[in-house]
Amino acid sequence: MRTPYFSIAVRSENPGHRPSAEDLVRTIIDELKAGRLPAGGRLPPVRTLENQLGISKNTVQAAYDELVARGLLETREREGVFVAQGPDAVPFVETQVSPPSPPLRPVPAIFQRAVPNGSIALSTVLIDPELLPRERVAECARSVLRTPGMQALSDFQGHLGLRELIAARLRKRGIDASAKQVITTIGSQQALDIVARALDVRRVAVENPVYPHARALFENHGLSLVPLQLDPFAGIPLDRWESVLAAARPGLLYCITSFQNPTGYSYSTHELRALLDIAARHGVGLMEDDWGSDMLSGSDVRPALRALGGENVLYVNSFTKKLLPSLRVGFIVARDDLVPALVAQKRLSTLGAPWLAEATLSEFLDRGYFDTHLAALQEALDGRYRRCLETLRELMPSEVRFTTPGGGPTLWLDLPKRVDVPALAQVLLRRGVFIEDATHAFHGEPHLNGFRVSYAYLSEERLRVGLEIAAEEIRRALAT
Repeated sequence: MRTPYFSIAVRSENPGHRPSAEDLVRTIIDELKAGRLPAGGRLPPVRTLENQLGISKNTVQAAYDELVARGLLETREREGVFVAQGPDAVPFVETQVSPPSPPLRPVPAIFQRAVPNGSIALSTVLIDPELLPRERVAECARSVLRTPGMQALSDFQGHLGLRELIAARLRKRGIDASAKQVITTIGSQQALDIVARALDVRRVAVENPVYPHARALFENHGLSLVPLQLDPFAGIPLDRWESVLAAARPGLLYCITSFQNPTGYSYSTHELRALLDIAARHGVGLMEDDWGSDMLSGSDVRPALRALGGENVLYVNSFTKKLLPSLRVGFIVARDDLVPALVAQKRLSTLGAPWLAEATLSEFLDRGYFDTHLAALQEALDGRYRRCLETLRELMPSEVRFTTPGGGPTLWLDLPKRVDVPALAQVLLRRGVFIEDATHAFHGEPHLNGFRVSYAYLSEERLRVGLEIAAEEIRRALAT
């Protein structure tokens, strides 16, 4: 490896004009006198200074020749120009000063435990890759790349064609939205991020348990969390929620209304309407995360919170898990006057939007591929859901209860309090079955004692094996 050269800042007698050979000679002599060029130190190559200073290589060479003639520099064949070993030269010492590394916050606990390779991932919210339309997405991407005049950067708010298609889809669901109210994001997580950045009242009410990555994000932004207890077996205690909201007066209530993460609970229409009334009475903004509604089968859809409450409700959704995990495209719908503040926060985070991913998704939607894919996905998930319930009813002890979400990707399995779920997780891991630690989803002492079961990710055979092992260990834990 060649010795790195010492960079020098050449000072000209006529600033703004090209440096002369005399300027270069004077600069190097000043650097030598100041001890900034030690003996044996390599100087910039001729062509480097030629390009950097915009002068001819003859000018640089003339300056170097003059300094060599004075005994201050020396040339080494095929190595370059070096500071000569004169009596006044500063010795060259290879030293490395190591400053302290910047203090960083610890890694959030939710990122400290990954699914081991080869294990049966019983709790993931991802969907089986075999159910995802990889070839059709690739076909759309190739089509976009062949488009003449392909944009390098898109609108800061997001790809206009995609926003128009999203708004049209929402209107079919009874959600009044226009393209100018849609902001595309890198998955729903960025939607939560820009809202958290923009929020003026720095308190957020969240379900308890809550989507763990949302909790970690809000806490990382310094937001105070107001927990609202949710029991998927009992529904929402609306009176208790209202008392908490009236006392805490958060700036926002964040809720996952379809297939809540991690419990799989879906809000009833009565609960949605009651929540709107409570929010109106106590001046609390609402943000609906509707990530799972597309996975509910059937031609009709139940009303979303945004459809019932109008444009004041922030609405978040994502295409990520339903298409390809690597195609991270989500969106947020906001009232017209809130859009500039949210777009500004998006720009602070990413400056722009991933045009290629958004244009690919736009093409996918425009061709009608998404609706065809959703119909097939819903049918597959419905079948897996039914067989998961059958397997649980067959295998699990009578003391174990589980939710029946009616579809979607996951359900919640709850165990008697005497079962130590973290200890169970370790036993299962030794047998090749991974369950997620749900304690990160709870605020304070968990009022549920279990874990999420995914029937969307695993094949029916793998799911059966995982549940058989889990049931065996649960029976053993109950017996001891």
